[in-house]
Amino acid sequence: MATEGVGKDLVNEPMIRHWCEAMGDTNPAYRGPDAIAPPTMLQAWTMGGLSGHSDRSGVHDELFALLDGAGFTSVVATDCEQEYLRELRPGDRITYDSMIETVSERKTTKLGTGHFITTRMDVRANGELAGTHRFRILKYAPARRKPRGQRPRPVVNRDNAGFWDGVAAHKLLIQRCTGCGELRFPWLPGCNGCGAADWDTVEASGAGTVFSYVVMHHPRFPGFAEPDTSGAGTVPGAGAGAGAAAIAPAGAEGEGDGNGSGPYAVGLIELAEGVRMISNVVGVPYDKVRIGMPVRLEFLRVDEEWELPVFRGGEGG
Repeated sequence: MATEGVGKDLVNEPMIRHWCEAMGDTNPAYRGPDAIAPPTMLQAWTMGGLSGHSDRSGVHDELFALLDGAGFTSVVATDCEQEYLRELRPGDRITYDSMIETVSERKTTKLGTGHFITTRMDVRANGELAGTHRFRILKYAPARRKPRGQRPRPVVNRDNAGFWDGVAAHKLLIQRCTGCGELRFPWLPGCNGCGAADWDTVEASGAGTVFSYVVMHHPRFPGFAEPDTSGAGTVPGAGAGAGAAAIAPAGAEGEGDGNGSGPYAVGLIELAEGVRMISNVVGVPYDKVRIGMPVRLEFLRVDEEWELPVFRGGEGG
């Protein structure tokens, strides 16, 4: 057993209200004289806050020290599971038992090799089991890093693979809910407007404006140096014409150090379709980028494997 504890607060309406406001949850079941707590708050009632829990045992620390000593010095949260058995209502006193449920055999992932550790917490309300929370982490030895200078790879999964397929075909695709017609970006598995899961795509025209921006000065990331454009560069996006256009580094005409890794402009681009996305603003000095500047979509080949959507600034977009 790792921990036996008591929640620092009774289930209470202020915490429920703050949670619902933060989550944008307007379910009427969570307010009024017969309010219940959102089930997903299960773990929140057990948290120790900034001061932590003084009664926690050293079992977790001992296990982590053992794994650290074996070289598994990094950690990443992977997933959690919750099971709800009883509604929680204001005034309920929360107690809990937390234990290390499983430690997996050694596994190899893209992050590195290590062990998955599952912690189970049984949460009780007034002595009655209300739910179970399982939290899983990977304690691992980092895999050998790729050579410095390579552009970081985006995480491609089932929820956004269609977007990257579009980029490979030189198309910037925006999700459209087939339930209410709302456009959304970045890609999500469901509609924020109506909750529908079905969607199709709309190809962006390629026109946009700089809604906001920042200029990255430090630290320097060699992977963001502009590629050699003597034989390849950017391909204009939709509506920009045919053929290829050589691209100048975003900071090449400004006051950068000339190594192409900065300074460079990162813009929040408002597309003509109304959604916004983050990308580089290229083709103009980083210190000349301005809010409201028209931009035009291009696709930048950063190495042999990847092309990325960027936006070229200028009077004509």
